[in-house]
Amino acid sequence: MRGLSLCAVLAVSLSAFCVNISAAADDQPPPPDAPTADILLVIGAAGTPEYGEQFRAWANRWQQASETGGAHVTVLGTGELADTAGDKGALLQSLTTAAQEPSRPLWLVLIGHGTFDGRTAKFNLRGPDIAADELQSALASIVRPIAVVLSASGSGPFVPSLSAEGRVIVTATDGGGEINFSRFGDYLSRAIADASADLDKDEQVSLLEAFRVATTRTDEFYKAEGRIVTEHALLDDNGDGDGARAGELEQPGATDGRRAGQWRLVLSETELRLTPDARAERDRLELALFELRDRKSQLDEDRYFAQLEALLIQIAEIYEQAGALP
Repeated sequence: MRGLSLCAVLAVSLSAFCVNISAAADDQPPPPDAPTADILLVIGAAGTPEYGEQFRAWANRWQQASETGGAHVTVLGTGELADTAGDKGALLQSLTTAAQEPSRPLWLVLIGHGTFDGRTAKFNLRGPDIAADELQSALASIVRPIAVVLSASGSGPFVPSLSAEGRVIVTATDGGGEINFSRFGDYLSRAIADASADLDKDEQVSLLEAFRVATTRTDEFYKAEGRIVTEHALLDDNGDGDGARAGELEQPGATDGRRAGQWRLVLSETELRLTPDARAERDRLELALFELRDRKSQLDEDRYFAQLEALLIQIAEIYEQAGALP
């Protein structure tokens, strides 16, 4: 009976959506009144012209995707250096400014090389490099949602330093010892707005989907070249400081990847119909669904399905109020 009750709830929810199908199909979603997100794109020290050309190409893809998605983009690492503080000073100042915005998502994307001396991981910039603990200090005052993407060799040690509740961290390697040139950033920049990376077919690509696709394509590169894989990307978004590889995200009990699945640069028409507040509430409810599933074995059947129904109804109401068909 409980299964039939749940089906009834879903049927009612879908009926509510159907009332707005024709409107959703005929009308384009209203343009956002403000940027959908802020993107701070940092191009690190290239070392050689060859690497510089590649890093600029990766950055251009991120910038194009961001602008297509209606995000505000700031690019650091190009042009003349302003002073001896180099790009590090500009980065720290940009993060100070970013802390003044309380709610709009912030993507911090760092593209380049990294180093690790056995104790300290650094991202290479023109001028002084920035260490993991320095970056963490700069992020500490930011309360808005933030995703940090480190497309750099030796970037794995940034995970435990930057990990925090509600924060998404992606690194190209799983340790400081993986110091060879990393190709993951190339594939990630291609996947972030690539329709073929839309694994769940919701007409938008999440950071989680791009991470999975980029990891697969990185592995395929090494296999095709007959080389030993020298980089293993990590994703951490549960705040435990212990990143997971793509294959580990599917294992029973895995909790990483849930927030990353809610981060998207180019939003679908359905997603654009939701206000930022509605989107944030929907995301909160989706995370609550994951947490409920984790506790399923601790609840009796009636209590579990009662809570499940309540969450599903609330999510359905958000879409109905927006006139959106998911």
